[in-house]
Amino acid sequence: MISVNNIVVSFGGFTLLNNISFMINPRDRIGLVGKNGAGKSTLLKILIGQQPPTAGVVSKSADTTVGYLAQQMKITDGKTVFEETMTAFAHLQELEQKIERVTQQLTEQTDYESDAYAKLIQDLSEASERYHMLGGDSRDEEIERTLLGLGFKRSDFDRPTAEFSGGWRMRIELAKILLTKPNVILLDEPTNHLDIESIQWLENYLSDYYGAVVLISHDRAFLDNVTSRTVEILLGKVHDYEVPYSKYVVLRKERRERQLAAYENQRKMIEDTQDFINRFRYKPSKSNQVQSRIKQLEKVEIIEIDDEDNSSLHIKFPPAPRSGQIVFEAKDVAKRYGGHTVFSKANLIIERGERVALVGRNGEGKTTLSRILIGDLPYEEGEAKLGYNVNLGYYAQNQDDLMDGEITVLDTLDRVAVGDIRTKLRDILGAFLFRGEDVDKKVKVLSGGERSRLAMARLMLEPHNLLVLDEPTNHMDMRSKDILKSALMAYDGTLVVVSHDREFLDGLVDKVYEFRDGRVREYLGGIYDFLQYRELEDLRELERKAVVEKGESRSAEESNSQQSKLERKEFDRQLRRITNKIEEVEKNIEKLEAEIAQMDEQLANPIGNFGGDEFFKQYNGLKLELEKAMQSWDALHLELEEVEKQCP
Repeated sequence: MISVNNIVVSFGGFTLLNNISFMINPRDRIGLVGKNGAGKSTLLKILIGQQPPTAGVVSKSADTTVGYLAQQMKITDGKTVFEETMTAFAHLQELEQKIERVTQQLTEQTDYESDAYAKLIQDLSEASERYHMLGGDSRDEEIERTLLGLGFKRSDFDRPTAEFSGGWRMRIELAKILLTKPNVILLDEPTNHLDIESIQWLENYLSDYYGAVVLISHDRAFLDNVTSRTVEILLGKVHDYEVPYSKYVVLRKERRERQLAAYENQRKMIEDTQDFINRFRYKPSKSNQVQSRIKQLEKVEIIEIDDEDNSSLHIKFPPAPRSGQIVFEAKDVAKRYGGHTVFSKANLIIERGERVALVGRNGEGKTTLSRILIGDLPYEEGEAKLGYNVNLGYYAQNQDDLMDGEITVLDTLDRVAVGDIRTKLRDILGAFLFRGEDVDKKVKVLSGGERSRLAMARLMLEPHNLLVLDEPTNHMDMRSKDILKSALMAYDGTLVVVSHDREFLDGLVDKVYEFRDGRVREYLGGIYDFLQYRELEDLRELERKAVVEKGESRSAEESNSQQSKLERKEFDRQLRRITNKIEEVEKNIEKLEAEIAQMDEQLANPIGNFGGDEFFKQYNGLKLELEKAMQSWDALHLELEEVEKQCP
């Protein structure tokens, strides 16, 4: 589908990409990896045609279409969420206009036997067939399903896009790309602004997508769940592994070990050869051998060792002073903005030493509760208070934006440091990879990741026994995230963290509070325990709903065996209902195909009498019915698969 041939990217005397070549095949699931600055985003821009390479070409087959989601986007305002998403179907709107125009022309024609009339009939048939083939009948349903999957509520559909934050506007652009269904989807950090539920929905969507997917992500779980091939950019070259990310890490280590062994062998061979040349250079009897060795050295291709980025964060949080047993408690807390209730009757107890995750869809109140916890935001009902001797440190989701861009890195810490710690500011900054002249840079020239590291360094200027971290890993690469996680694992205080990064939370937290539908629910255990439990909880809720619709009632004390029987009964009922519908649709498809085949035979007969306009009208109507029946058949089989997954 797409062939990358000897691509070179150079600027300022530096070569970023050096003669790289690889193929993107249909149904490929490629994770594009490499350290920051390796050229990953540049390569995506070359693939989409936004940036020309210095040398080399990108070849695409004629029917290849590409969708691209950049890290930074410009979104025009003036439309609602639904209207903006609808622009993904501009091609369908053009077909609708053509169908309407041709239909109008047909009503104005009176010469039914003319070539012009036959041409209009043919144009209408082709346009209608293409419209239905491209999903024109299910367009609104697809838009709704995609927006809901990406976390929007139905009440958001008619809101202007200007009311939404950058993260939500990114979701609108992602929805448009997914709905255009290109042959190749290129995604640059798509999970940065998604919550856990939306990430899981996107994982499932991309896993089942009919085209190829190439993505850049620092979310290890997302890469493992979506990709089956890893393309690494290193030292300007690409290394292609036919495995997902976790297996690539193992294979890369093995490859580097082999590379080191080959390098050492070559180094010894060069030293021995050079030693021979030096010893016998001036002996006439050895001149032929010396010249032979010199030519041998000239032909040697020096083995390069993959560059290892050994720079890393060396974070160690200061020892936490002892606090009371109850660090934070909320009783029946409610928060509203105008007429909108974010959550109500929220009850939380966080005890000393606990490690708590706040999770949920964006907009459900995780950051809001964090701000209530630190005393930065008022609330309308209930009671919220910190415990005895709590000294908290807070990392805001927009912490990097809160810093003064006109002062230097060193001044940022110096302005908040007190006492002897001021003598150690350069050491602290060095631990966060700000070395030498870096400390004199102004904050405004730092990258997002550098600002995040600076904000974390500022947080460590004094010992805290409660850390509240709101999306601390958003701009961190995998190495930095792993090191931050290790430091937090060793931290001896109480931790509250808002994050959508499952790998980061795994093993770090032992309690989860979920924010959902205006309520806050407590779950004991780690993040994957929570995700597993939520799936089961969803199934039970569906079962309860089905039973209520039948007019049945169950008491809360019903035994597990009774519950199991009801679940099996409901499962069997759903299975019968869907299989019966599939049989009905298949019979209808056979009937329609037989009728269309009969009319095709008439069309193939050059002397046949088709009955003019009525014949084509009936013919097109049957093809439309068949298309809808095939769509119903597909939808029913998808529904059947989902029900079979829920077998009790």
